[in-house]
Amino acid sequence: MKKIAILGSTGSIGTQTLEIVREQRDLEVVALAAGSNIQLLEKQIREFHPRIAAVWDSKAAARLRENLRDLDVKVLTGMEGLLETAVYPDSEILVTAIVGMLGIRPTVAAIEAGKTIALANKETLVTAGHIIMPLAKERNVQILPVDSEHSAIFQSLNGEGGNKISRILLTASGGPFRGKKREELTDIQVEDALKHPNWSMGKKITIDSSTMVNKGLEVIEAKWLFDVSPDDIQVVVQPQSVIHSMVEFEDGAVIAQLGTPDMRLPIQYALYYPERRPLGGDRLDFEALKSISFEEPDRKTFRGLSLAYDAIARGGNIPTVFNAANERAVAKFLNREIRYLEIDEMIEACMSDANYMPAPSIEQILETERSVYDYIESRW
Repeated sequence: MKKIAILGSTGSIGTQTLEIVREQRDLEVVALAAGSNIQLLEKQIREFHPRIAAVWDSKAAARLRENLRDLDVKVLTGMEGLLETAVYPDSEILVTAIVGMLGIRPTVAAIEAGKTIALANKETLVTAGHIIMPLAKERNVQILPVDSEHSAIFQSLNGEGGNKISRILLTASGGPFRGKKREELTDIQVEDALKHPNWSMGKKITIDSSTMVNKGLEVIEAKWLFDVSPDDIQVVVQPQSVIHSMVEFEDGAVIAQLGTPDMRLPIQYALYYPERRPLGGDRLDFEALKSISFEEPDRKTFRGLSLAYDAIARGGNIPTVFNAANERAVAKFLNREIRYLEIDEMIEACMSDANYMPAPSIEQILETERSVYDYIESRW
């Protein structure tokens, strides 16, 4: 039995990870962590019997302890709980499915403890890639990407033995507003932005997909995961979400990973790497598909992608500013406090206002995040 711990077990990636545990039957869940959804977390604990469970919110943790008095499970809270989940001695793999920069410190702790990382938390590499990747190399720890695009790149590189990459072709669906111009997005409501045409994801990531900020975050993440220059990462819109990403080598050969849009595939690949296991679900029907099309991303309408490339070019703590500003902007949009088009306007304003730090420590990364939040609250 392979033993796993999950940060963010009640979210989209976390629940799909547990679907795989349920189906495969040879994975043991030893630790779970969630935000505040104790109703779902309690169900997960009763089904999978982890030895520890962590809840970010202390009041929710207290209620969960009361609800689980009949079980032998230790309930923790706050960052201490996340850290203990991340380094739990019995676990072999940590699935980092938590959303936001909360994932940085637990990921660092898990790497230092020698855990294999199944990485679904973009913010970890976006803000701290210069810390995470050298540390993983030093500790000889594998970081296995769970994001569908990065998993596709990882799979395409498998067996290539260090052959030089010419470029990475990072695919995007285009989101729910593909083909629209900026003036058509003025009155977009939350419900409109949450209607992704292909993927089933959490609210924050779905909004990020609609603005193409998500693709910008993936470009930054790909730079660190695969040690390539951002100039060698090209975003290509592939509306059918059949090709999940591609790698072009020096000789011009392009290797791609294709499949139905099902997040369970990259999750399961990371959990069992390098083994492939049977997985239920739909399969590509090429006769029904008939064609696969490609488009250039519209950076004038969806400015999040260009802002991400700008953040990479400036480096230092600017990707942290980009990420933190987007987190707060999306939260405000979901709460109906700002308009849809204000999301990238807010990101741009924060990047213009930022105090540059060339090689930020984790403390400086978190300090940058707080400064961005303070700036946003002072203006919006």
